[in-house]
Parts: sequence; C-alpha cells; structure tokens
Amino acid sequence: MTTPAPLVASDLDRTLIYSAAALHLTGPDAAAPRLLCVEIYEGRPLSYMTETAAALLTELARRTTFVPATTRTREQYRRIRLPGPPPEFAVCANGGQLLVRGEPDPDWRRTVAARLAARCAPLDEIRAHLDRTADPAWLRSARTAEGLFAYLVVERSLLPASWVEDLAAWAGPRGWTVSLQGRKIYAVPGPLTKSAAVAEVARRTGAPGILAAGDSLLDTDLLLAADRGWRPGHGELADTGWQAPHVTALAERGVAAGEVITRAFLDGATASGRA
Repeated sequence: MTTPAPLVASDLDRTLIYSAAALHLTGPDAAAPRLLCVEIYEGRPLSYMTETAAALLTELARRTTFVPATTRTREQYRRIRLPGPPPEFAVCANGGQLLVRGEPDPDWRRTVAARLAARCAPLDEIRAHLDRTADPAWLRSARTAEGLFAYLVVERSLLPASWVEDLAAWAGPRGWTVSLQGRKIYAVPGPLTKSAAVAEVARRTGAPGILAAGDSLLDTDLLLAADRGWRPGHGELADTGWQAPHVTALAERGVAAGEVITRAFLDGATASGRA
C-alpha cells in the first residue's frame, strides 16, 4: 500500500546550491565532481550544484512537493534555475513571502504583517539602531529585504568579536533574532520563520509529513518542525554544534553535502511512500 509522499522543504544557499567560494573542493582537480550552474548574476555564473545532485533533485521534484525555503528576496530567488519542474510553492524572505506558481500569495502576506505588528518592534527602529552602532570601518552595506527584515554586509576580519552578541541581546527583547552568515548579519523578526510558511504549504497540500534541511541558525525552526532533517558539516549550525534527535548532522562540507542532502531527501520520500 502506498501513502502520500512527505513535503520536502530546503534552504538553498550553502545547503542545496553553492557559490564558487563555498564549494569546498579540497581534493585533486581531476577528481572534482562535474558541476551545473543554477544561477547567473549580472551575466556571470554564481551558484552551482553537482550534476548528480541536479539529477536527484529533478526526480525528487517529480515525486514530492518540493519547497525551496530561503531568506532570499523574491528578486534574488528568481535568478535561480533549479533542475526539474518549477516548484509550485516557494518560501522567500525567511517566510515573509509565500510564492504560489511564482506569484506572491496576498493572504499569507497579510497574515505575516499582522503577526509582526502584534509581536515585534518596527523595522525602522531596528534599522536606526544598526545605523547608529555599525562602524564604517567594517560595514560594507546596509539593506532591507521586502520591507520585512534588515541585514548588513560586513568585513568579517574587522568585525569586533562581541558586536553580533551585543546586537542579539538588544534585539531579543524587541522580538527580533540575529544571525551571522558568512559576510552577512541578519536582523529578523522572531515570528518571521520558514517553518510557519512551510506549515501553511503542508496544510494546503495535505502532506503527511515534512523533510527539511538547512545550515544556518535561521533554519533551526524549519528543522525542528520537520519529521526528519539534515544539516551539512559547515555553516552556523555545524560551527555551534547544534543538534536535534531527528536531525542528521552530516560530515560532508560544501557542494558534496548538497548532494548527500538531496539523496537523503529522495530516499526519505521514497521510503515514506512505500510505508
């Protein structure tokens, strides 16, 4: 007897797709995997996955409801061309935008706006604090995303060790969370989560369970809400030793981890469908 396959929700950057700097190809060049470019930015290749991972993802998208769940804005997400059929659902802006067949769902956006207004300090207050405290010596740019959250691009080598911790202590009582990912420092409202948007997709599709993967602290809620999860051997979660009983901590790093995660998704979805 077959049962419906679980919904598969995954972070993208440094989980399924990788910039050249994040590939972590440490072996001989002749032994490196063949790569498929999945993102072009300003006429240049930007993000990759292995050809094997691309084939696995194509099969996964045919068998399941596959939901990209990213902190990227809609504009940034639309640069990506994942292999396989286009996802019917996608989560952008860390859960602030739910795309349905490529278009933002207005009901979800209103739901998010109401939650943030009720529970969090306004974005303008957060931006003003960042503007006051960020030092031009290490700040490269300050941006907002979709009118929902803020992030800084910084020079990591010049960033004071305690600055992110101090920001998190200030933001927490105001209902905001802070995450450092590579050269970016994110300030995100606490209720703005990937897991909430993915749960809405699961509700709409009737999926019997959720498989998930992610590498950063902004992915913890998604991993904790899943029935099974995976995290790569790099990123914030690996660096902090974050664990959960149902989340597999992989040893693989870089683009090799993306391939292992995609295979695990397909194996997990196939096993569930046979139950």
